[in-house]
Amino acid sequence: MGTNDQKRSLPRGLRLIALAGAAALTLTAGLATPLDPAPQQARAADDGKKVLTVAVAQSVDSLSPFLAVRLLSTSIHRLMYEYLTNYDPKDNHAIAGLATKWEPSPDKLTWTYTIRSNSKWSDGQQATAEDAAWTFNKMMTDTGAATANGSYVGNFRKVTAPTPTKLVIELKKPQATMAALDVPIVPKHVWEKVSDFSEFNNDKSFPVVGNGPFVLSGYKADSYVRLKANKDFWRGSPKFDELVFRYYKDQDAAVSALRKGEVSFVAGSPSLTPAQAESLKGADDIQVNDAPGRRFYALATNPGAKAKSGKKFGDGHPSLLDQRVRNALFRAVDREAIIDKVFRGHAVEGEGYIPPRFQDYFWKPSADRKLAYDPAEAARLLDQAGYKKNGDGKRVGKDGKPITYRVLCHATDPNDKAVGKYLQEWWGKLGIGVQLNCLDNVTDPWLAGKYDLAFDGWSVNPDPDFVLSIHTCGALPATPEETGATDNFICDKKYDELYARQLTEYDPAKRADIVKQMESRLYDLGYMNVMAYPNAVEAFRTDQIKSITTMPAKAGNIYGQDGYWSWWSAVPADSGGSSDNAVSTGVVVAIVAGVVVLAGLGGFAAMRRRATAEERE
Repeated sequence: MGTNDQKRSLPRGLRLIALAGAAALTLTAGLATPLDPAPQQARAADDGKKVLTVAVAQSVDSLSPFLAVRLLSTSIHRLMYEYLTNYDPKDNHAIAGLATKWEPSPDKLTWTYTIRSNSKWSDGQQATAEDAAWTFNKMMTDTGAATANGSYVGNFRKVTAPTPTKLVIELKKPQATMAALDVPIVPKHVWEKVSDFSEFNNDKSFPVVGNGPFVLSGYKADSYVRLKANKDFWRGSPKFDELVFRYYKDQDAAVSALRKGEVSFVAGSPSLTPAQAESLKGADDIQVNDAPGRRFYALATNPGAKAKSGKKFGDGHPSLLDQRVRNALFRAVDREAIIDKVFRGHAVEGEGYIPPRFQDYFWKPSADRKLAYDPAEAARLLDQAGYKKNGDGKRVGKDGKPITYRVLCHATDPNDKAVGKYLQEWWGKLGIGVQLNCLDNVTDPWLAGKYDLAFDGWSVNPDPDFVLSIHTCGALPATPEETGATDNFICDKKYDELYARQLTEYDPAKRADIVKQMESRLYDLGYMNVMAYPNAVEAFRTDQIKSITTMPAKAGNIYGQDGYWSWWSAVPADSGGSSDNAVSTGVVVAIVAGVVVLAGLGGFAAMRRRATAEERE
């Protein structure tokens, strides 16, 4: 659904927020807004502060790190809070974050983290191991606090803080993700006052206490998020005084705002369309960054929504429970046409679940297993499954009624609409109808299981554990009324067994092989059809931003990184000096201080050193 979205839907407890956001003022380029009553150039505020304004096409689902799953929201949390570890912006290996080093016991069941002593919360209090212990314990004991990131602590047995600089995590079984716990650590003295983590959205009192490079200072739903530089950040203060994420429902309006200099950067949802990117190439003072992406773009089928108890809900079309039908639909999808005509070459044809940017985990089916474009075979499979055409050329279900699939799409994503039109054409030739339901808020029908198919997409982390976990049975909601971590209600015993195996495997090559087996299983189940791996296409004004870090250093993205490197490193154009290229592949402050001690783990550190990566939704 989503990093993304990205396309991830909201938890049930946030529906009122989404509805309120839909009614909130939508910003349009050149109009006065609560954020900026007198629109002006984005270069500096009236008081001389340097402001970096980022146009985004995705709204915030929640400002609570315990609930948020959308890429925009999780990216903001990376700016607000430190994680135990971070990822090197050059090659994504694990480096210091709140923890300066981490070491396992010989049996790998106890991990000890040394917490830095030079990180303070923005209210002046010291950040300590107790804050980290409290964060993890809250996720372990409160289902509301486990909504977004519960999979990371599911194997934790006990978490303690013997001293302010020592954090100890005891595990039930070895866990290969202990240097990749992508969980924001929050201040205990602030969050222990929260009574209901499933409802608290962290958006009523500002500034919000944090210890990241920026401090959240203002927010209006579906309008803007404002952050100010944390002058006391331990890595050094950002070069821009303020960072503003401004929401545009219309991507063309966001591109227009970039042209006018009203925003500094535009990313799209999450990428610019090919037409938008082409229109900006060659424009004065604008640079387009087009790099291999970390996202996949997929079509998901409703596998029969159900809760952990086994209780079924929703109204997915029963024909989709037949694997032959799912395979037939996917064989009638021309991926090459999608790449050429929708993405115009700014994407790679989809195959496995993890993009080729992550070479260690990238998997693709063999030629004899690939669900290649073959309309004739698709028709044969539908006939074989008993869904034959009537006298009017329409495929009919077991109830004798013509089949029309409801396809959820995101109203703000032009790619969904474009691919949807092709689906109507391709599946129409099979005798199947397609009803596109393009909504501003796909949350309610998705979480209620009231859809047949839906456009889906996630941003993949350097460590793929999270995007693998959302298809386990354990990610299903406890009841139909509650919210789980599941993406699409997939629950398969064999897949779960493989997931458990990869989580405990420390050998990089062996773990990668298990992950590929999981991708193979997802492919065979046929509930997810990965159509494309879109490029990260974005643009910024070089007269406002002199340099900014991409991740990874070679052919990387700027928006939605696994870390805070882009916005933290961004240098204002009027800061003096010269720059031959507005894109920087380095960072301002050295980050080699993180010492990773991995006694007895052999090549585990090497497992973290990927050639590429990014963040999730």
